[in-house]
Amino acid sequence: MQIKAAERLIVALDAPPYNPQEPDRLIETADALRLVEELGEDVHFYKIGWPLYMAAQSEGVPILRAFRERKKKIFLDLKFGDIPETVKLLVAVAASESVDFLTLNAPLNSIQAGVEAKGGSPLKILVVTLLTSQGKGDLEQMGINMSVEEFVLARAQQARQIGHADGVIASGQEAAAIREKMGKDFLIVTPGIRPAGEGHHDHKRTVTPAEAIRAGADYLVVGRPVVQAPHPREATLRILEQMQNAFDSLRV
Repeated sequence: MQIKAAERLIVALDAPPYNPQEPDRLIETADALRLVEELGEDVHFYKIGWPLYMAAQSEGVPILRAFRERKKKIFLDLKFGDIPETVKLLVAVAASESVDFLTLNAPLNSIQAGVEAKGGSPLKILVVTLLTSQGKGDLEQMGINMSVEEFVLARAQQARQIGHADGVIASGQEAAAIREKMGKDFLIVTPGIRPAGEGHHDHKRTVTPAEAIRAGADYLVVGRPVVQAPHPREATLRILEQMQNAFDSLRV
């Protein structure tokens, strides 16, 4: 069965459209909804992180409902990390709000509690491995004497075997190792995607769309290359073309 790239691209709504006159402006709900309208049926899945979530709260906008009304899938990337009972309550609310993907950056007993709380809902619990803005030096500062790949693999194995999570958030640089170790039925959602020739911004471990897919990523999260492009729809279509070519090459 052919994988459709349009169903595997997640556009991250963390930053406002680029405006050199207002380089430090924060995203507003209106920015996000305008982009959703512009991208139309080309994009089905959107990531709502803390910047947009808090903007919507301050503006009094029921942001999750706004995306559901537009028949868009929701990746709620709030990286919950609290005690088991609190995580359990937060996950239950997300499930009741028809969120599709939810991130946890929590201890294993809290991940277990979150998985239990989602019950029979289709919500997918994804565990953060190591942020793409971090590398070996950051692990050393945390007192962890492991390579990035070793740490990410250990985190993925624990998330599945102990936490019973549905998948992980991981860089494309570690996706191949995770896929080999965890098999085909474990979700890998990959941020830090940068089309060839684009800057890395604050990411240390970036890959192109094609590299991530060939490494085993199931979904790609793309933010600034779309949101802050002069022509977001054109940028999206180029990324989707690269993704589709990569998915099709895996079938050959």
